[in-house]
Amino acid sequence: MNIALQSTDSRQLVPENPRLNPRPVNALPTISVVAPAYNEEEVTAEFHRRVTDVLTKIGAPYEIVLVNDGSKDNTLAVMHTIQSLDANVTVVDLSRNFGKEIALTAGLEHTAGEVVVVLDADLQDPPELISQMLAGWREGYDVVYGVRSQRDGETWFKKITARYFYRLIQHVSRVDIPRDTGDFRLLSRRAVLDLLRLREEHRFMKGLFAWIGFPSKPIYYQRDPRAAGETKWNYWKLWNLALEGITSFTIGPLKIATYLGLVVALLSLLYAAFVVWKTLAYGDPVRGYPSLMVVVLFLGGVQLVSVGVLGEYIGRIFNEVKQRPLYLINRVLSSRLRAGMGHGSESP
Repeated sequence: MNIALQSTDSRQLVPENPRLNPRPVNALPTISVVAPAYNEEEVTAEFHRRVTDVLTKIGAPYEIVLVNDGSKDNTLAVMHTIQSLDANVTVVDLSRNFGKEIALTAGLEHTAGEVVVVLDADLQDPPELISQMLAGWREGYDVVYGVRSQRDGETWFKKITARYFYRLIQHVSRVDIPRDTGDFRLLSRRAVLDLLRLREEHRFMKGLFAWIGFPSKPIYYQRDPRAAGETKWNYWKLWNLALEGITSFTIGPLKIATYLGLVVALLSLLYAAFVVWKTLAYGDPVRGYPSLMVVVLFLGGVQLVSVGVLGEYIGRIFNEVKQRPLYLINRVLSSRLRAGMGHGSESP
């Protein structure tokens, strides 16, 4: 059967974005806000106050999931105090410090809301943008992520390195990871469930958020300085996070090592041919110790770099094949929303 449609009629049948499934304009989903924290006693109470103000104005049922990532200060005590005064708070206390990426995963696994908002406890990402993110969710997007148009309170060196890191990983990764985007975002429930199916130990959450796909929308905002306290991310930790991102989402370094080896081998053959020709044509006494040392040291450096790149990938394979749990929990104090869904407080 042949069906002929006029062009005007076909345009009317096709939605503006056929991938979207818009929700009602007045839809109010249950909301979970997740915030991992490590030594954030100075800002946790203010974080709770600001997020509570925003969610109360929205008017939807909500919970705030605070994850204590093995803090050594009074962060956990502050969380317990907040939870005792506010039934909308869940406290997840990990058995030790597992790192932000895994702590965030633990928080996501203890959410009950139809939408989940990921926030940093230091309040650099303004919770007041949650309403704008909900508007994107109502349009039918499963992921609404924040793009930093300006980064206040950070050194020029960190701004430059972050800028070029995002551009580098976007070019070498097989996944389109948005530039200048952190963990600040809203996720639909199905996006969260599919994200939690990814169980690798070496977790680069910005890449995992992008890997799951689903219709996504950016919102641009100015990132504020920390509300209190000091950053826990020194340059060494940031360097290791960058390595996690590169090795988790591209085998580019392995290819570079291969190509570099091929280039060096080709140059060595050409140089060897030149030496043979020069010796046959002009004769050449044994000499050139400095140049010989340069060649030997250069080749040794290339080999060590290549072995190091291989070691990075092999080390990650070694950690993954052990299949240890991502984290262990000391105790969970559930919110009213989570308890209402059959998840009571847990205390192993």
